[in-house]
Amino acid sequence: MQQSIRFLKSPDGITIAWADAGQGPALLKVANWLSHLEYDWDSPVWRHWMQFFAENYRFIRYDERGCGMTDWDVEDLSPPRWIDDLEAVVAKAQPEEPFVLLGISQGTAAAVQFAARYPDKVSHLILYGGYAQGWRFRENSEGRRAYEATVELARYGWGQDNPVFRQLFTSRFVPEATDEQFAWFNELCRRTTRPEIAARLLEARSEVNVQEYLRQIRVPTLVVHAQDDEVVPLNAGRNLASEIPDAEFIQLESRNHILLEDEPAWGRFKKEVLAFTGRPTGGASPEDPVFACLSDREREVLAGIASGRTNAEIGKTLFISDKTVRNHVTKIFEKLAISSRAQAIVLVHEKRFRGTA
Repeated sequence: MQQSIRFLKSPDGITIAWADAGQGPALLKVANWLSHLEYDWDSPVWRHWMQFFAENYRFIRYDERGCGMTDWDVEDLSPPRWIDDLEAVVAKAQPEEPFVLLGISQGTAAAVQFAARYPDKVSHLILYGGYAQGWRFRENSEGRRAYEATVELARYGWGQDNPVFRQLFTSRFVPEATDEQFAWFNELCRRTTRPEIAARLLEARSEVNVQEYLRQIRVPTLVVHAQDDEVVPLNAGRNLASEIPDAEFIQLESRNHILLEDEPAWGRFKKEVLAFTGRPTGGASPEDPVFACLSDREREVLAGIASGRTNAEIGKTLFISDKTVRNHVTKIFEKLAISSRAQAIVLVHEKRFRGTA
């Protein structure tokens, strides 16, 4: 499975990196702390998430402003810009509507607002490890002081060679991680953004307040939360489920804010998401053997056609010329006994094409 990475301009001129992979009904993941479209794809912490969603959906995601492959030097990192960026990605990616919307951690805020504003665009809303209000609006004064101290620690020690400062975040996000996973998450923190930006991003999380939107949501909603989550308390997830009309709530037995591949909670999470969105729970359907005649490059080109991209766009993504793309398209049509891009798209969906090899 491969992904395609592209860029767009936000309403205020920020360059946002976004990516998609896989085939099937669209599922769009709102940006969450911290991400990098390239590093996440092969990481021991996020890889199984990427694989699961790309195997069962057209999986769309993006890096938030201030980190990853999106612009870092951004003046405004505040929560109101998050919904603007999400709307920009939806407009550019053009997922088939209605689509599944996934909010993880602080990504819940923009997901909740989008679902409330555009109920006709969202088929299912999934909120994992999320919250409606940041620490500034919570009653726990001790927790608020601890959060403020964490912000200052990030500003001081994030970029230092000694990983002990970043380890503070890693040990809370994935407390049951292996040494390899700890090391990778520490390195992700360092490579994804700078100390001052990390502190500003954390401050922005404390300002989240979308409580008023919860009662406005009218789309089927699944709220999932780890019972011993050390980043977002369980009662924050319960608040989401109790305030969103008819929301379903699932409590997982885990301490990890990011579910790890080998824990039982991850297996249950996958089954619940597939069942909730009406996807086969026994795993992805096998690909029809009609596509076995295609080379790896032809599969890449066919995946581009299925995503609605032009020859020029496909060529730019694969770093090949328009003429080479046209030659591949001709061979694909001959091998599959079709004569148009429209027929190719229909065949891809009917015969369960799984994307690139």
